[in-house]
Order: sequence, then C-alpha cells, then structure tokens
Amino acid sequence: MKENIETLISKTAIQKRISEIAEDISQDYAGESLELICVLKGGVVFMVDLAKHIKVPVTMNFMDVSSYGNGTESSGEIKILMDLDEPIEGKNVLIVEDIIDSGRTLSKLVEHLSHRKPKSLKICTLLDKPDRRVANVNVDYTGFSIPDAFVIGCGLDYAQKYRNLDYIGVLSFEEE
Repeated sequence: MKENIETLISKTAIQKRISEIAEDISQDYAGESLELICVLKGGVVFMVDLAKHIKVPVTMNFMDVSSYGNGTESSGEIKILMDLDEPIEGKNVLIVEDIIDSGRTLSKLVEHLSHRKPKSLKICTLLDKPDRRVANVNVDYTGFSIPDAFVIGCGLDYAQKYRNLDYIGVLSFEEE
C-alpha cells in the first residue's frame, strides 16, 4: 500500500490561526494566569506553538488518557495513563487538544477535571470534526472545523508517524 498525503491546511494558515487564537485567549485572561493542560501525545505540537503566542503567564501540565481499550472507537470511559503532577484547584485551566471528533473522551475528561475545582475550565482545539460529535462538548477556541477525513501533521499521527509535519494533510492509501 502506498501512502498519499494531500495538504488540507497549510503551515501558513495554521500559524496565522494559532496567533489569532492566542490573541483571543490573551484578551480573555488579561491580568490573570493560565494553566495549559495538554492531552498527550497529539496536543504537544499545538500547545507549544500556542503558548509561544499567549501574552499572559502560562504554566503547562500534561495528561495521557485513553478511552479506546482494545477497540477502534472510544468507549466513553477514560483510563488515566498519566495524571497531572500539580493540583488545579483555583486555577484558570485550558485543555489543549489536537483534534476533537466524537467528544466522548473529552466529555469525560472535563467531568473528571471539574471535580478538582479549577477557577475556570475551557477547551481549545486545533481541529474540530463536528460531523462526528456524539457527546456534548463545549469547545471555546477552535482552530479549524474539518470534514470527516483521516488527518495527520501538527501532532496528529498515523502509526506514530507524521506528527512532525508542519501542515495538516489528509492521508489516503492506494494499491501499488
């Protein structure tokens, strides 16, 4: 099988949009600080780029969660593989995701983090696939809404490859 990649969103468009989102976040949290929580692994690239443009003090924390078990579709129940290393009580928290599709995992994660009593809890995603949404998730900052296609780049992978692409591509396969 030969892998084909078609550019969906260019590096220039991504960087411009990240800057715009960071400006909105900076205005919304003016005079305050913000804790960015990255959902590993895909969100790392986006969170780092975003943090560089935010003009309020930020701290970063990381979580690794799974809801897939042995299947290919989210079960909706999350398993925390790596938890936060500091409490979030009383903090402004922004969950940073690479992509949101069904919303099941994120819905459960928001519920889980809410019990830790943050001052505020919002969601930021680079990519949103609203056509795949089955769980009610309020996304506060969205980079791009995209069609239901298999995408890679900017942290998104296929078999752990392509995370380092500086653009978003649609991956397809053809017989050789």
